[in-house]
Amino acid sequence: MLATVQPQPDPDTTTDYNHVRNTLEFITEHWRDQPSLDTIAGEAGLSAGHLQRVFKRWAGISPKEFLQAITLDHARGLLRESASILDTSYEVGLSGPSRLHDLFVTHEGMSPGIYKAKGDGLEILYGFHPSPFGHALVMITDQGLAGLAFADEGGERAALDDMRRRWPQARYSENSAATTAYAARIFNPGRWQPETPLKVVFIGTDFEIRVWETLLRIPLGKATTYSDIAAHLGNPKASRAVGTAVGKNPISFVVPCHRVLGKTGNLCGYHWGLTRKKAILGWEAGMVATS
Repeated sequence: MLATVQPQPDPDTTTDYNHVRNTLEFITEHWRDQPSLDTIAGEAGLSAGHLQRVFKRWAGISPKEFLQAITLDHARGLLRESASILDTSYEVGLSGPSRLHDLFVTHEGMSPGIYKAKGDGLEILYGFHPSPFGHALVMITDQGLAGLAFADEGGERAALDDMRRRWPQARYSENSAATTAYAARIFNPGRWQPETPLKVVFIGTDFEIRVWETLLRIPLGKATTYSDIAAHLGNPKASRAVGTAVGKNPISFVVPCHRVLGKTGNLCGYHWGLTRKKAILGWEAGMVATS
């Protein structure tokens, strides 16, 4: 029997994200008009100064800088060196089985039998936690982080049900005490340390796991394309299959599927919402700009 979902987000964090999310939606619709800070703040129901402070606290950059960071022009800019991003990652030593991108992740795959059995015999603990991008659903096994999803307020049950469909035969138990440490590590860049890597476990097909491992090699502040990943895996014609595998990535943010763009730089879709994808890219752009 599943326990009742009882997320307990931090009010300030959730309010900040809601303001950011609503503002991003407005910007997405009116970006061609290059709205002023006063206009953006008015749509958010905040003063210009208040919105400025929220954005600075949330992303480390101003609203106008944030706007620039999440436009399609910025997305295309991320791709200027995309053809060499993955190859460069290998060349600088990021190809070892226990090396990763900026989160310093170690990873391994669950046995094929567990995946084929749809999670039968697997125990998954889960909890909802506040994050810069809404409520985060963190799912762990005794081997490490197995799932990370996002939900807007009121959508927690749907997010949990969506993740459960990936491994329908697994046993699920709510245990926020067990998942808190993972949430604290994931969303605090100050704790992204190589000496204490974050352990993740992949539960998927062999091809999906190869794609997800490749995603880990896309550096912070960079992006690549589905076709580049397919070429890197030695199958240039597999772009569509790569896109399907990217869309099924169960560990959002940590395994950065948000850094994969269309060939021309368009943002394409995102399982947890295109607005959230823009928010994550903007948050990362702020980190790069202030580092």
